Amino acid sequence: MKLGKVEFCHFLQLLALFLCLSGMNQAEITRSRSKPYFQSGRTRTKRSWVWNQFFVLEEYMGTDPLYVGKLHSDVDKGDGSIKYILSGEGASSIFIIDENTGDIHATKRLDREEQAYYTLRAQALDRLTNKPVEPESEFVIKIQDINDNEPKFLDGPYTAGVPEMSPVGTSVVQVTATDADDPTYGNSARVVYSILQGQPYFSVEPKTGVIKTALPNMDREAKDQYLLVIQAKDMVGQNGGLSGTTSVTVTLTDVNDNPPRFPRRSYQYNVPESLPVASVVARIKAADADVGPNAEMEYKIVDGDGLGVFKVSVDKDTQEGIITIQKELDFEAKTSYTLRIEAANMHVDPRFLSLGPFSDMTTVKIIVEDVDEPPVFTSRLYSMVVSEAAKVGTIIGTVAAHDPDASNSPVRYSIDRNTDLERYFNIDANSGVITTAKSLDRETNAVHNITVLAMESQNPAQIGRGYVAITILDINDNAPEFAMEYETTVCENAQPGQVIQKISAIDKDDPPNGHQFYFSLTAEAANNHNFTLQDNKDNTATVLTKRNGFRRQEQSVFYLPIFIVDSGSPSLSSTNTLTIRVCDCDADGIAQTCNAEAYILPAGLSTGALIAILACVLTLLVLVLLIVTMRRRKKEPLIFDEERDIRENIVRYDDEGGGEEDTEAFDMAALRNLNIMRDTKTRRDVTPEIQFLSRPTFKSIPDNVIFREFIWERLKEADVDPCAPPYDSLQTYAFEGNGSVAESLSSLDSISSNSDQNYDYLSDWGPRFKRLADMYGTGPECLYS
Repeated sequence: MKLGKVEFCHFLQLLALFLCLSGMNQAEITRSRSKPYFQSGRTRTKRSWVWNQFFVLEEYMGTDPLYVGKLHSDVDKGDGSIKYILSGEGASSIFIIDENTGDIHATKRLDREEQAYYTLRAQALDRLTNKPVEPESEFVIKIQDINDNEPKFLDGPYTAGVPEMSPVGTSVVQVTATDADDPTYGNSARVVYSILQGQPYFSVEPKTGVIKTALPNMDREAKDQYLLVIQAKDMVGQNGGLSGTTSVTVTLTDVNDNPPRFPRRSYQYNVPESLPVASVVARIKAADADVGPNAEMEYKIVDGDGLGVFKVSVDKDTQEGIITIQKELDFEAKTSYTLRIEAANMHVDPRFLSLGPFSDMTTVKIIVEDVDEPPVFTSRLYSMVVSEAAKVGTIIGTVAAHDPDASNSPVRYSIDRNTDLERYFNIDANSGVITTAKSLDRETNAVHNITVLAMESQNPAQIGRGYVAITILDINDNAPEFAMEYETTVCENAQPGQVIQKISAIDKDDPPNGHQFYFSLTAEAANNHNFTLQDNKDNTATVLTKRNGFRRQEQSVFYLPIFIVDSGSPSLSSTNTLTIRVCDCDADGIAQTCNAEAYILPAGLSTGALIAILACVLTLLVLVLLIVTMRRRKKEPLIFDEERDIRENIVRYDDEGGGEEDTEAFDMAALRNLNIMRDTKTRRDVTPEIQFLSRPTFKSIPDNVIFREFIWERLKEADVDPCAPPYDSLQTYAFEGNGSVAESLSSLDSISSNSDQNYDYLSDWGPRFKRLADMYGTGPECLYS
């Protein structure tokens, strides 16, 4: 009958249990062959315990308490007079003792991994006196191990790396399993390692757990990661032992074992000739199966006719070779270029040089495409000179441009007027000859920078630009003049020969050898008795006095004409007048006052007093102006003068009022008291020339009757009018009364009626009614439109 692993394991456990119970665990405590123990007074005979070490098998799974051993004293005669007791670790809770027989049993399942041994104390007592008959002794119960714990990988799962192409036996990583069983007893904790998954690439040493490579030339580019399963088994790997597993992830790290290779032997790219310098022409890349630093490459042009026109660099991120332009392309000069480009690894591993050179070559052909280019000037900058005395139409110079394309289209020239806003120059559209269009002035602008445009006749959109710097040559066309406005003074107490002013001159011209000015007095001033002029020969001159005793009362200002000549060819001259004021000076010659009027003023009035008087006069003038202005505003005429336009104005007011409660809008008492007589008030601002045409006063007739009738008529009209305001509204009427000689002067009635009334008499009323006479008169000149 064959046994399985589980049945065989149980069989071994039962066999070990039987051996322990029948052999080593048959220990009992026996009394030594010494004399009996009596305790009488101070004399006693010592007896000692004799026993073997107790062993208990762990993990006992039986239903009955497990027998451990027996305690016995030679004093015990078997008559029940002796009782045994236990104390110490686990006493009463785990271990119990039969106090009559001394048999010790374990009442619970014991685990050696939790506690390997227990220390207890045993004592034999007289049952009657409860006094010890033997001295207390200590003994140990040791838990005997069984294989009940499998090996465990406490640090798993593992990750490791090993370089690709490593030789067989290269160490990868070491795994370690631990077993909680007793390593000093049996083989329960003796572990061996084996590989369950990962063959045939890797192996593991059974005793150490070191994982090593088992195959040569493992290529990362083919497979870069492996998953291993490692087993650890106790009992030295024998059947019935317990086992544990862990996983190990092994990654192959890269080495430079792959040289770069271009996918193609040749490339071709088309590039327009107008592509700017530093533009990217193409990107090429050599394939390299390696990664990281092992895939880093450098590119270089090793041969070809484009060495100076193109360059190649590497993109650090993509490891591509970037071809860029170094010089401008010209289809008319060269239509294609050929480049031989090499790609090579930067980091080469000497172990793999046998695989071949770690570089590769390819050919790149660049075709230049023709582009319609703008005209090109023969020079980027033209420098020309012209005299500022040049006449209009003088030729300054010539510019030239041509079409660089094969068609060689004719070119027309023009000046960019944004660079010649004043239009000083013209250019011939066909020949490119530049001429003057206006008179030039070097002092206004010494250099003119203009832009000349060259346009293709066949394609006007193609425009080239040339730059011309025109320098204006100077001529002596500006006379010298004083360098500044001089404020010259002479003291009343000045002595003859005293310097009162040093003058200099300026000239807007710019002669090549610099300025040289000559100073002198004009002919009419050369013989004056007051001042003289000395030329210092250094472009300056000095004004000196010829006499003393200058007095402001006699003459406060002198005018000295000075003649200045420059050194130009031909020379130019000018007369400049120097104003010299006579002043009162202090002892140091510093002018104090130069006003001649100071002598005329009374001696009793100081400058402060004069200022106060002037301030008072100004204040009075301002007050008078304010009073006059206010009086004019109060006397504003009520009748328009003849210069004003007199017309009727119809003003409409939409006021619904506030109802019966509104007593503030109109004084109701004015309507109820109609017997009040009005006083005649004549207008002060109008005095009619004809007194008998004035309106009669209201004193002659009481106006209550007239006004009452006027109100009743308006009320009746409002009652029958469907469009009248609400009945609680207040209607206000302005009544002029009667007695008008001219009757109605309304222009509305005059237009609507065919009245033949003659209003010529209005012209007799004076100029204030002239406008009315013109509007309503019958003369042919009185028509108004």
